[in-house]
Amino acid sequence: MLWMRFVLDGRPALGQLDGDRVVVHEGSLFESPRPTGQVLSADSVRWLPPCEPGKFICLWNNFHAAAAKQGQAIPAEPLWVIKAASALSAHRAPIPAPAASAYDGRVVFEGELGVVIGRRCRDVDEAQAADHILGYTCVNDVTALELINRDPAFAQWTRAKSFDGFGPFGPVIATGLDPLSLTVRTLVGGRERQNYPVADMIFKPAQIVARLSREMTLEPGDVISCGTSLGVLPMRPGQLIEVSIEGIGTLSNEYQAAAA
Repeated sequence: MLWMRFVLDGRPALGQLDGDRVVVHEGSLFESPRPTGQVLSADSVRWLPPCEPGKFICLWNNFHAAAAKQGQAIPAEPLWVIKAASALSAHRAPIPAPAASAYDGRVVFEGELGVVIGRRCRDVDEAQAADHILGYTCVNDVTALELINRDPAFAQWTRAKSFDGFGPFGPVIATGLDPLSLTVRTLVGGRERQNYPVADMIFKPAQIVARLSREMTLEPGDVISCGTSLGVLPMRPGQLIEVSIEGIGTLSNEYQAAAA
């Protein structure tokens, strides 16, 4: 199933995407939602992020190919940072460039697989973790690259990833997928820049959920972005960034110049 959120009569609504149709549902995504009988055209709705995460967790250095290329050691445990909730946005929403007064360096895209938690999850093992995953989504983990190490005494990962609009994800949450069979592709202006298999992850989705659940309680709707691989590059205003994963769809967002 492909679950989405959108605006209906001025309010957030839940739907199941079926081709080019949206089958409207009532109730909670996490508590057996029911169809209302209303069906809309997907082209006619304004998309929202497919869930409202209380926590949006981003992994770093989680792919063997990228670690080898960049000369990074294989981590002993997942390395992660929190992206501010105010950075999150939806399919087709613009990614605004930071104001020059805040940051005038390079801003990069990072096409990634996102894991969406479906059940409250605390201190589970890897076998149990899969039962706590609702599904998967596409993520563009946008990062102000040169901000991370601007202060040599303190790496500013959260700040670099938390500008408004730096966390688009969606367009949907797909259930029933085998994540290790998936491939993440990122296109910039129609040109492929990333194409890598999820199976190359150092820590696989169930391992990530199990490890993180030892440290914090994961709640329904929390999203874990699993890290990116090779091909990350700076964006230029006016470019369309598309993160595509077969079985989920394509997350599309335009990088826009900062307001004057």
